Amino acid sequence: MIELKSDKLTVEFKTLGGALSSIKDNDGIEYLWQGDAKYWGGQAPVLFPICGSLRDDTAIYVDSEGNESKGTIPRHGLVRKKEFNLVEKTDNSVTFAIEDDQSSYEIYPYHFRLEITYTVIDKTVRTQYKIFNKETNKVMPYFIGGHPGFNCPLAEDETYEDYYLEFEKEETCTVPRPFPETGMLDFNDRSPWLSNQKELDLSYDLFSVDAVTLDELKSRTITLRSRKHTKGLKVDFKEFSNLIIWSTLNKGPFIAFEPWSGLSTSLEEGDHLEDKKNVRLLDAGQVDQIGFDIEIL
Repeated sequence: MIELKSDKLTVEFKTLGGALSSIKDNDGIEYLWQGDAKYWGGQAPVLFPICGSLRDDTAIYVDSEGNESKGTIPRHGLVRKKEFNLVEKTDNSVTFAIEDDQSSYEIYPYHFRLEITYTVIDKTVRTQYKIFNKETNKVMPYFIGGHPGFNCPLAEDETYEDYYLEFEKEETCTVPRPFPETGMLDFNDRSPWLSNQKELDLSYDLFSVDAVTLDELKSRTITLRSRKHTKGLKVDFKEFSNLIIWSTLNKGPFIAFEPWSGLSTSLEEGDHLEDKKNVRLLDAGQVDQIGFDIEIL
């Protein structure tokens, strides 16, 4: 077991997916969803080199000579079910890494290294992604995101509906239409979602179609709070363009707050990664960093 402790938290990790596996406070309250196949077997997967879904799970690549090739990238990318190496552990941080291999190169033709450093200070867990383009002369298009699920309710004598979401700023926004059967979106077919609100009562009805894609928020933090006590958590995603919130239609006792650098493919978009909305283009030999914070209240 890989564990970090601060004065306020005990946090655990696993090499499978290089991911968080537990966040407990000093009262023994578990904040991180522990995974249950009845609802969702995941916990906090790392999404790379795509977030969400591509059309027909297919990316099209063009090499330097203009030749086209295709690769099949499953929903949420290539690394979430792979073993990472534990490369460093300090008193308050742990770093995992993974590199491309032959099977990944065949479907995502870039040599890369992804490092994930988790730092635990006081009541905050920092997730920092470091992306290396190991190519010598090729620009690497990529997306990256987090997908942490949180227990909701946190206590046994509560219900999901005792909780509410609190945004940093008053929000008025719309959300794109999702297509659950393909995972795609329609950026041009949008529905009102918040209207001059900082708070939103939690209800499974929010997820009656699918996850909610928040790509118009002014807020850069979202907080999960209970109406019955003061425990909760806040996610600061200011480095990310988008926040996805999600739970399952069969009333899974969790909620996911997912900072994504990019989004599922929209109906009007093509299939080249470098042409998609919010794509990050990393030059050969360069390194990029992006991260988010989970603060336990």
